[in-house]
Amino acid sequence: MSVQDYLEAMKVGRKEYRNRINKGQYPYLPVLDEIISHVEIEKEVNLGLMQVPLDLVIGTSTQARTNAFASNFMPILDWGSEFSAKWASLSDSQMEEGIREPIKAYEYMNRYYVVEGNKRVSVLKYVDAVSVPAVVTRKVPKRTDELDNRIYFEYIDFNKVSGINNIWFSKEGSFPKLLTTLGYAEDYEWTEDERKDFTSALLAFTNAYEHEGGKKLPITIGDAFLAFLSIYGYEEAKEMTTVELRENIEKIWKEFRILSNDEVVELKMDPVDVGKKNVLSYLLPNSAKKLKVSFVYDKSPNNSDWNYGHELGRKYIEERFSNQIETEAVENVVPDENAASVLEDLIDFGSDIIFTTTSQLIQPSLKAAVEHPEVKILNCSLNTTHQYIRTYYARMYEGKFLTGVIAGSLTENNRIGYVADYPIYGMTANINAFALGAKFVNPRAKVYLEWSTLKDHDVYKTFWEQQVSYVSNQDMITPQNASRQFGLYHINNDEITNLVMPVWNWGVFYEKLIQSIMSGSWKKEDDTEGTKALNYWWGMSAGVIDIICSQNLPAPTRQLVDLLKQLICSGQLDPFDGEIIAQDGTVMSKANERMHPEEIVKMDWLVDNVIGFIPTAEQLTEQAQPVVQMQGVAKSKKEE
Repeated sequence: MSVQDYLEAMKVGRKEYRNRINKGQYPYLPVLDEIISHVEIEKEVNLGLMQVPLDLVIGTSTQARTNAFASNFMPILDWGSEFSAKWASLSDSQMEEGIREPIKAYEYMNRYYVVEGNKRVSVLKYVDAVSVPAVVTRKVPKRTDELDNRIYFEYIDFNKVSGINNIWFSKEGSFPKLLTTLGYAEDYEWTEDERKDFTSALLAFTNAYEHEGGKKLPITIGDAFLAFLSIYGYEEAKEMTTVELRENIEKIWKEFRILSNDEVVELKMDPVDVGKKNVLSYLLPNSAKKLKVSFVYDKSPNNSDWNYGHELGRKYIEERFSNQIETEAVENVVPDENAASVLEDLIDFGSDIIFTTTSQLIQPSLKAAVEHPEVKILNCSLNTTHQYIRTYYARMYEGKFLTGVIAGSLTENNRIGYVADYPIYGMTANINAFALGAKFVNPRAKVYLEWSTLKDHDVYKTFWEQQVSYVSNQDMITPQNASRQFGLYHINNDEITNLVMPVWNWGVFYEKLIQSIMSGSWKKEDDTEGTKALNYWWGMSAGVIDIICSQNLPAPTRQLVDLLKQLICSGQLDPFDGEIIAQDGTVMSKANERMHPEEIVKMDWLVDNVIGFIPTAEQLTEQAQPVVQMQGVAKSKKEE
């Protein structure tokens, strides 16, 4: 029987050998010595005895035995050699009692290269074994800026706490995101039961995913598994049967396809012009059934300035479309508590459109959108890469640029304060635009950045020590929590003078979105191929961002701001025009260039006239950390 096994394995090996020769590819096992000959290895780490996934064992340590195997580890030497006899003997042992003796291997970049035991690996791969016991030594390369290297060091941190070595991602940030999705802190060490549960869930998903054709997609199993968990959650995924896994994988297939596209987000920078005729047709009274539009808030508008702004927007469209829509709002909706049931109830009671107004609600919103494609569900967030749900946000950085211009023109000591809350997508662009606005009129202006969500930190004490008297703070306040500390203001002793306030016109935003739905433009924007997510990111030209100037502002300054606003609305000026230099001296944009919207969205750096930093997740309050984990640009301490 062992002879027949060898001949069958040899047949598979030689077929692989011929295929690779015909494609002009190296036909033998990869050799680690050759792979790392031009790589600087910083150290070796003994990982001890462990189970190694066989699909990650891809080569041999040295040239010694590589020519005996094709690149798939199947033998290619003729029967009758000493090599073939030993292979056959190992095959008999595997059939009778299994191969238990561990191999020795090096791990490099989460791939394994055999030092001793090539034939054992070959036999086990032939019989489709899942793993092999191995005594492993890790070769750790020097850190570089290459993507694979950055992902690998994320893997090292993940592997250290989890003991899991059978998952890999193609995008940076995925290993920390996986831990967040699982509900584990970055430094939490997994128990044996937790490792077994995860491995079992991943294996079940892998089998179902590949059954549905997952091998045809150019993404890793890890990429697909993380996308699946971002919709259904880990606890629910663990309990799914094989049938349920296959059904749910089929439902969200577009999510997997979108991951294979380099440009996964399509930013819609301006609303579609629906035309006067279309506008009149749905503004006139009619007998058609009213659209039911629902708003979901994570807090109450009474104590949240963010939700208060959206509530004003809801009331605006309720008046604007009084004959066409009816609206309702649900407050204090918590993602891991009542969000899923609230969304199901809204859908059961006939909601046609649902706006969830914070990024924390993206996961339950996405799941509801998958289960109910007949309902239009939108989430207020930026740079969200999901095809089943559309997201919306406003280019507040345009308003911040103008307030920066005002601050730069008024400051007497070139020191301006800026209070930010969460280091999330969009916030960094706001900070940088403000600083560039100040620099636009005052090359000596410095912006002192403070974060209101830092642990044990007194923002105003710091400003006092820095002799800051002009401050940019939150954009809106609620009537119940009246304060003078909003917009851009001047502090003179304890007296605050408000100068300008950037405005989110959510009513205008919602009006234009509903117009696009009623006019049919929404359907025309559908990405039927499922390769891009749609993010609406509108600005001053659409009327969704504006600034309100106080009478305390000098008239010449108001005239300058009005002129700059007109230039921004017409597209002749952008806050990110021209040469832009980061804090570390890197030129992020050259003279006579304009940064692309995609670059602005993903900013994780600060311009050179900002004094401050982007905090790590660990430096923030407990309340702030979930927000940053979902949409943050902040890096963990390990990534610094």
